[in-house]
Amino acid sequence: MSAAGEAASGAPRARQVAVIGAGQAEPGSEAWELAEAVGRGLAEAGVVLVCGGRGGVMEAACRGAVAAGGETIGILPGHDIAEANPFCTRVIATGIGHARNLAVVGSGEVVIAVGGEWGTLSEIGHARAIGRTVIALRSWALSGRERMEGAPGIEVAETPDEAVAAERHAVARLARAEPARLDATVDAAPVDQRHFQRKLRFPCRCRRRRVHLEPQLARLPADVVVQ
Repeated sequence: MSAAGEAASGAPRARQVAVIGAGQAEPGSEAWELAEAVGRGLAEAGVVLVCGGRGGVMEAACRGAVAAGGETIGILPGHDIAEANPFCTRVIATGIGHARNLAVVGSGEVVIAVGGEWGTLSEIGHARAIGRTVIALRSWALSGRERMEGAPGIEVAETPDEAVAAERHAVARLARAEPARLDATVDAAPVDQRHFQRKLRFPCRCRRRRVHLEPQLARLPADVVVQ
């Protein structure tokens, strides 16, 4: 579990994984069967499943997760929570249309794409733009040029078990990389203490304005002098 996975109380929270795919997938189709198996595997691993909350791959994944005793979060594009499929245990109605795609992938530590059409492709793009690893299960085959050659950050899986295992490995890599990234950030920015001996002046002498800013002042470094 990464540091980001610690709740404010210090207790670890469950991992969240976003599952994306075609909303038109029919029961019994390959995409439906794959998504249901992925949802079941994630729930058995103790993962909270996040999706777009509607039908097709989203419903199948939620169905599999709930059958295995898991929790599912549906993030809807509209305002009506009744739009959610019946296997969403939690529903968020955003009212932001297609922009909710970013909320879906951003709410997962890893994203699993099952099949998919144009909407799924946009979600894959959003996920990679914000640094999420994407596990592609019978989904888009992508490549590019120069830095994008080989579609970095996208891993291919052929079975639901492979997809769930790849998710677990991706989260483990993230947990290992996070402390190193934080250390590198600190080491790369040596601090000259002279720069912290600074003063803040209020252009307005109004007592009311200073009272209004007290919460912000409380968050300033201890060596800042306020006049």
